[in-house]
Amino acid sequence: MRHVVIIGGGFAGVWSAAGAALARGDADLRITLIAPDEHLVLRPRLYEPEPDLAKVELSRILEPIGVEHLRASVSTIDTDRRVVVADGEEIGYDRLVLAAGSRLVRPQGLPGAERLFDIDTLDGARRLTNYLRDREDFSAVVVGGGFTGLEAATALAARGRVLLVDRSQVVGDQLGPGPREEIEAALDELGVGRRLGTTVTEVGDGYAVLSDGTKVEADVVVWSVGIRASELTRQLSDELDHLGRVPVDRRLRALPEVFVAGDTAAAAFDAEHTVMQACQHATPLGKVAGYNAAADLLDVPLRDFTPGPYVTCLDLGGAGAVFTRGWDRRVMASGADGAVIKKQINQQIHPPVDDASKILAAADRVYIELPFLPREEEKAAPAG
Repeated sequence: MRHVVIIGGGFAGVWSAAGAALARGDADLRITLIAPDEHLVLRPRLYEPEPDLAKVELSRILEPIGVEHLRASVSTIDTDRRVVVADGEEIGYDRLVLAAGSRLVRPQGLPGAERLFDIDTLDGARRLTNYLRDREDFSAVVVGGGFTGLEAATALAARGRVLLVDRSQVVGDQLGPGPREEIEAALDELGVGRRLGTTVTEVGDGYAVLSDGTKVEADVVVWSVGIRASELTRQLSDELDHLGRVPVDRRLRALPEVFVAGDTAAAAFDAEHTVMQACQHATPLGKVAGYNAAADLLDVPLRDFTPGPYVTCLDLGGAGAVFTRGWDRRVMASGADGAVIKKQINQQIHPPVDDASKILAAADRVYIELPFLPREEEKAAPAG
């Protein structure tokens, strides 16, 4: 029996499985998803105070659509033999989807690095939550003023004193100037301090040392500086991008029998932009890559990757949230209005479960037009 193998149990992997099941229909085709854990972790929600709510049992998604789940970790991809090695076992494939995700870039040679916390994984978020549970007065240093760092800092500010540290001279440098005014105002409102143009060079018991020599109080230091694609990408290509991602064509094919999705794919969003390592791109990438992997075996027409409009929605804790549209990140809503949108987005990233027809129908919608701000209202939406 022909076999589609998918590596990865995150958004891209799960939706690749659903996309492949959609293309399969009633055909004789085996689909296997390889991932070591039993849950899909809703990674964008791990900054929330109860990270265990940010997970969905994989069996409730895969079993209804007839996808096998092999709980294992892949170490080797042999494209010549069309075999992957997972926990020492060889699994053959006819088509492969690499959707192994990304990992936090951890500091090298940092004294006290073992004391660092993160919210990159469910285990990491649990460790932070458990350490701070029942503590209402603590000091936290958050290293990294990007999307994850800002959400972590503003969430922690509800219960403790927070200092945000970043090498850049501005907060949210990668987000650009569009939402910066709203972000700065939120940090001021929440009392989040900033030390810009610096980083942490040592972590000790109750303190952190900054690169300018300053020693600051820190019960916890949360590291949120950059992510990089799974190392498995190196086994597919020598021409990775700066994030370690594999170049793909418009149908997400990297090699004749291999498709790539999610944070491992350097896919074109448009003529000027490459997709972001974020669930809003991982989900449609997975749907298309999985569908095409199966369709390629079944002589069914393949689909082009056609992403929806680019948006961001940054949770700012007690100060609400900021919602933007477009690559220039025009602010469309902020504060309490932004928080309503963020809540809706966090609900929408949950995949349907238990019902095959709903799961496959969702897989057939490559992207969902966000209903939160109708296009006709955009002109009247607040710019700040």
